[in-house]
Amino acid sequence: MRYAAFEQGGRARLGAVEGGEIIDLSPLTGAATSVRSIVENADLHSRAVQYARDPAALRLPLTSCRLLSPLPDPGKFICLGLNYADHAKEGGHNVPDYPALFLRATTSLIGPQDPIVAPRCSERLDYEAELVIVIGKRCRHVTEQAALDVVFGYTAFNDGSVRDYQRRTTQWTAGKNFDGTGALGPWIVTADELPPGAAGLNICSRLNGNLMQSSNTDRMIFSVPRTIAILSEIMTLEPGDLVATGTPEGVGHARTPPVWMRPGDEVSVEIEGIGILTNHVVAETGDTTVAAQHI
Repeated sequence: MRYAAFEQGGRARLGAVEGGEIIDLSPLTGAATSVRSIVENADLHSRAVQYARDPAALRLPLTSCRLLSPLPDPGKFICLGLNYADHAKEGGHNVPDYPALFLRATTSLIGPQDPIVAPRCSERLDYEAELVIVIGKRCRHVTEQAALDVVFGYTAFNDGSVRDYQRRTTQWTAGKNFDGTGALGPWIVTADELPPGAAGLNICSRLNGNLMQSSNTDRMIFSVPRTIAILSEIMTLEPGDLVATGTPEGVGHARTPPVWMRPGDEVSVEIEGIGILTNHVVAETGDTTVAAQHI
């Protein structure tokens, strides 16, 4: 199944994507607008699979719908850095024997047709194509051998990174959490639709149609099962948690001269078996200053 969140006629809802159509799942999911509601409910997932086979179910042309972030409300969004050896090397890092880890805030996340926001305080906004794991079962201390049992599915991610802010401290939090820089989607593909551990999938990014990154998930240093085993040693993973598995070589900051995403650009991430995530880049606008409230 390919679960999507979408909007049509001013109404947001959930659907299943088949070819060029979206099957409206709202008779099952009601007012829910995040696939997390299905991830957390195995019975609802099972009924959705059956419902999608009903020829009487409402089918809408995909082109008539605006896709939304399929899971904008993760309990946790954990990200791996330096998970492809060639990417580590292009940035001047040693190949790690333990993953670099950081977290993404939900305010940094956008959907597949939302604009990526280039911040007013920096011109060094970089692209990063990444595979994302969607956790489907609560777990702790999971072995590599059992790790795939807790995976609900996968999606694509553009881990937009503001490089000068990323390097202001030894921690990467600042550069990885600017509002509107992390695009997720276009939908969530259930694990049974892909090879075990999403292994052997081609992954690439394009900027204004030009191929920038091209690799394969087999080149990840820490595979999906290994990643889950490592993370579950540290914390409880829960349904609806997201794990971004790092980006391959070819990012903008490592090029000569560097290549940054700028307002007016179109950037896309494509992962074999999942789909294409495309966003346009816009400049940050408006006065977002919030006055302090005296309590």
